[in-house]
Amino acid sequence: MLPAAAVVTAGVAWLDRRGALPGGGRRWVRLNHRGVEVTLVEGVAVALGTATPLAVVEPASAAVVLLAAGAGAVDDLGGDGGVKGLRGHLGALRHGTVTTGVLKIGVLGAAGLLAACSVDRDRGRGRHTLAAAGLVAGAANLANLLDLRPGRALKAGLLVGLPLAGGQPAAAACTGAALVALPEDLRSRSMLGDTGANALGAALGVAAARRLSPRGRWAWLGVVTALTLLSERVSFSRVIDATPGLRQLDRWGRE
Repeated sequence: MLPAAAVVTAGVAWLDRRGALPGGGRRWVRLNHRGVEVTLVEGVAVALGTATPLAVVEPASAAVVLLAAGAGAVDDLGGDGGVKGLRGHLGALRHGTVTTGVLKIGVLGAAGLLAACSVDRDRGRGRHTLAAAGLVAGAANLANLLDLRPGRALKAGLLVGLPLAGGQPAAAACTGAALVALPEDLRSRSMLGDTGANALGAALGVAAARRLSPRGRWAWLGVVTALTLLSERVSFSRVIDATPGLRQLDRWGRE
């Protein structure tokens, strides 16, 4: 956890001070749900903080995290805000329009397949490897769907990642990065954006795929898929606000 935390801390300071983000700092500023300007620097730093220590022990997992982050960055910088959700992007594709969201789906799928093949390289590859690929890609996307309120995606990442962190480098790296990023996120000064959320979710997906049994992979892929499809019809924010316990956890620490 500590190497990831150190990279995030240094990365945020350096990127903010030097304006080193592609396209310039202003392209990485967004309005949050309250109309307040926040920076997406956090997301870049979380992606780098997760991938850097992983590159030493699990290079393939580091590549997966960076692929997911890169797909998110394309959406952050060039996404069409008028096209929302899986249904919207696939609908645009049916009409001949390739949105950044469609490109992201393809890249996340490729990242998931890379992760699954790396995890199963000594076990043989079959339908369970496909479940692992879907889990990694789906987790990356689901984390992004949760990044709608300050701290929400990071809290979810910590709830999933901390139990896995003891034996899974990918989980340890992303939880270390998330712990450092959480305070500024809760203060509505920064947010993950697609870049950071995709990286966080992909890292957790890799850790889960390594830890879970074949049956467990399919079960959790079903959960992730169900939540993704549910998000097309139901507002996660409304459900959370209407559910005691979830509401308090979601609002904890938020200004």
